[in-house]
Amino acid sequence: MNFIKKYWLGIVVGALFLFAVYLIYLKLSPKELPPNLVAGVGRIDGDLILLSSKYPGKIIKILVSEGDSVYKGQVVAQLESDEYTAQLKSIEAQIKAKKRQLRAKEIQLKITEETLPEDVKKAVQFINAQEAMLKELEKSIDTLEKVVSQDRKDYRRIQNLYKKNLVSEKKLEEIKLKLETDINRLKSLYDKKSQITAKIKASQSSLKQSKSVLKKIQALKEEIEAVKSVINSLKANKEQIEAVISSLSIKSPVSGYVVDKLRNEGEVVSAGMPIITVIDPSQLYLKIYVDTIHNGKIKIGDRAVIFLDAYPDRPISAEVVKIAKRAEFTPKEVAVREDRIQRVYAVHIKPLKPQPLFKLGLPAIGIISLDGKGLPKSLKDIPEI
Repeated sequence: MNFIKKYWLGIVVGALFLFAVYLIYLKLSPKELPPNLVAGVGRIDGDLILLSSKYPGKIIKILVSEGDSVYKGQVVAQLESDEYTAQLKSIEAQIKAKKRQLRAKEIQLKITEETLPEDVKKAVQFINAQEAMLKELEKSIDTLEKVVSQDRKDYRRIQNLYKKNLVSEKKLEEIKLKLETDINRLKSLYDKKSQITAKIKASQSSLKQSKSVLKKIQALKEEIEAVKSVINSLKANKEQIEAVISSLSIKSPVSGYVVDKLRNEGEVVSAGMPIITVIDPSQLYLKIYVDTIHNGKIKIGDRAVIFLDAYPDRPISAEVVKIAKRAEFTPKEVAVREDRIQRVYAVHIKPLKPQPLFKLGLPAIGIISLDGKGLPKSLKDIPEI
């Protein structure tokens, strides 16, 4: 006890000396990153979506501000175009006019058909009926001609067999009778066809005097069809203009948030000119740069973790989703292991799940495992980057 009191100052100085030696050792011998890990510093990045109009117009309303959340399909800006609005009104007026013209033609056709002589109507109906009968008769004739042809073949075959005493005379007479009967039936059909054809010709001759009336009816029907075609064409044009006007409502294609508002209300924009930029948080990733030494070792799908500066003990599971095919000069904000390395490759590391903590431009550290093992749980487990 007396010894400690006597030499306490020397003990304290010795302890401080040993502690200083330990700190110097740590400084001169820092932790080394395991050979299966590749680390890099970068920033949270993402593919910006530029929202623009397919057609020129004037911005009458912008419904969002920078940083606002948006959902898929939400209208974020509204444009108007006097030109397309005028075209739509013009087409609607043309459709109304053509519909009035169509009604007038249909009334005219009805009156003309009602004033057509009754005997002409009957003649037309009679001709139509006779032509229908003629078609059915021709089908029956065609069928019976084939039957008669087969009867003749059967008769010749049975006749030859009869000559050789292979069939009875009764069988021959039966075949002969069937052939004669079918021939008589066929002649009867031919006579009936001639009668129907004669009736049709007679009725057609009585209609010659009414051809002018019939032509007028046909002309009216064709005019009605032409007006209907014009109306359908105008309706198609109307739908096209309505689609253009509808596209002047700029909608967000994703659920995310607004990054920039590039235009203001009252401005006139041309087709394709960006108005608002949005981003989908689920598509954010960390972009780091890897030197040429490690780039060849990394492959798509490699496991990785991301550490945000604010949460050094919270690793975010991720994977490599993209490796640049072309090298570029080392960006100023990226530190490399050796000064001689002047060219690096960009590597994209994307979280396995969307991260609400990610914000565009936020600095972070990414660590890639070349073999899927040994990923750190904290930044304290790796050398300072």
